Amino acid sequence: MSASELVHLELLTEVDGLLKRLTHWAGEASPWEPVQHCRALVQRLLTRIEPLRIRLEAPLVVATFGGTGTGKSSLVNALIGEERTPAGRQRPTTTEPVLLVHPETRLETYGLPVDELRVVRCDVPFLREVILLDCPDPDTSDTETPQSNLARLHRLLPFCDVLLYVTTQQKYRSARVGDELAEAAAGCRLVFVQTHADSDSDIRDDWRTQLAPAYRVAEMFFVDSRQALAEQQHGMRPTGDFGRLMNVLAQELSSSQRVSIRRANLLGLVDAALQHCREKLAGQGAAVERLAGELARQREKLIAAMSKQLRAELETSQGLWERRLLDKLLSRWSLSPFSLLLRVYHQPAAWLSSLALLRARSSAQMALLGLWQGAQWVQRQADSFAGTTSGLKGLGWGETEFREAQLIVDGFARDAGLEPEFRTRLARESAADASHQVEEDFLRQVSERIDQCLEAAAERHSRWGVRAWYELLWSVLPLFLLGMVAKNFFYDALILGRDYLDLRFYLPAILFTLLWSGLFLMVFTGRLRRGLRRNIATITTDLAGSRAGSRLFPTLETACRDFQRDDEILEGLAANVESVRARHSQWGALGGKRFAAS
Repeated sequence: MSASELVHLELLTEVDGLLKRLTHWAGEASPWEPVQHCRALVQRLLTRIEPLRIRLEAPLVVATFGGTGTGKSSLVNALIGEERTPAGRQRPTTTEPVLLVHPETRLETYGLPVDELRVVRCDVPFLREVILLDCPDPDTSDTETPQSNLARLHRLLPFCDVLLYVTTQQKYRSARVGDELAEAAAGCRLVFVQTHADSDSDIRDDWRTQLAPAYRVAEMFFVDSRQALAEQQHGMRPTGDFGRLMNVLAQELSSSQRVSIRRANLLGLVDAALQHCREKLAGQGAAVERLAGELARQREKLIAAMSKQLRAELETSQGLWERRLLDKLLSRWSLSPFSLLLRVYHQPAAWLSSLALLRARSSAQMALLGLWQGAQWVQRQADSFAGTTSGLKGLGWGETEFREAQLIVDGFARDAGLEPEFRTRLARESAADASHQVEEDFLRQVSERIDQCLEAAAERHSRWGVRAWYELLWSVLPLFLLGMVAKNFFYDALILGRDYLDLRFYLPAILFTLLWSGLFLMVFTGRLRRGLRRNIATITTDLAGSRAGSRLFPTLETACRDFQRDDEILEGLAANVESVRARHSQWGALGGKRFAAS
């Protein structure tokens, strides 16, 4: 296998992969009207590409293209050396498109609308390599109707591989023809021909300057078609630029060049479609970004309201914080005198927590009691309110605020091109459902953060140095009192015969022990409370910047991300096409429309 064959196979593989990705993308659904438009465009493109692939090696379809009276029909007659189409310089004579083919050419391969054409079979050498199509004039009607020349032209152009763009000194600046050329040139190679060389001035330099920004102009030809036809009818080979034009067409449109031309035309079609789609999405991209910004603003507004309410509730629920923290701390603290004191202090925590669970009325209290209980509470609240927005009210939002946010977001969604049916479906979303989802999400994050803070605090307060400090200092008084009792019992009473200590000692000793223990409990729990207050501030600050409220409008959030994903996919596809075209484009003497990388 030769190197050129390997390059060809590599290119076909790249093109097949590109078309596969395009087909997959075009088959997906989207609620965005601009994306729907782009997918419909790509689907139409794919239907046009398939016939191109089928007739990859069939003779090229070469069409004349130009304004009224530019000599398209005369050029066709001169190219085949016979007068087979009526020609006229001042008025449109091509009322019916003429297709000139060799008798051996099978038109079934092309899928051309032959019922709209006058097919003329000519046994001339030039038609063995190409099919000639004498197209209607694009500037003979202001409006496009099914039977107008413009409509016929639009139906025929998708089948063309090469356009002979024909103009004159009077017509080369025609805006109407230029607009039609811009639409047609994406999937065609171009040959630029100025006719009427017998009477007009040479305007090719100015014409080239005019075309250069949008088109790659290889060569231009200044021909006299009537003289060339007369020369051929007298058995002579055409001279001058017409002879050069025929040589270029014979070389560039030969059977060896068919695949490369059609391949380049295919990539040109894909590139033009992708550029159009990217421009379409870029036009709506700013509106989608504004919608995403508004969703973020509403989310921040909701989170701020919930965080404010949360902070107030957490500050009033510090007893629950302290009991949960002591429970975690004691599970880490081995048995010791001060830990026994803490356990005695913490003993009522179990039944107090049960009582608090029965009396809980806020999400913060439920979060403090545990994630599972909190989730159950949210579900009970959603079931009990059944279609109301009481849950949102508990978090700082009511039905009025929710509906206001919904109306604002809907306005941004309309400007961004979200389809009406999708917006109508969003409008039917109930505030109660949104309340349940948002509060459940928020409560889960609150519970997780509280658990994290409590674990960190328990780890910090149960370190060996902290435990040793409290154990040592608290044990001073009990050990001193125990020492006095032991001394009185074993030494003073048994050895010296003194009296045992009475209530006048034990009652003050118990009182001072309780006061001493209370002081240490107060110092220890005070330290815990100060840490908890810092944790409250940290939790509420962090949650204020979280995405807990993203489920307020989850469908819209997903739609915005999908729009961005579609834009990125198109950008990647366009870059892929530009890379393939840059590496494999072989222009030769033919021109064409410039693409983004030019």
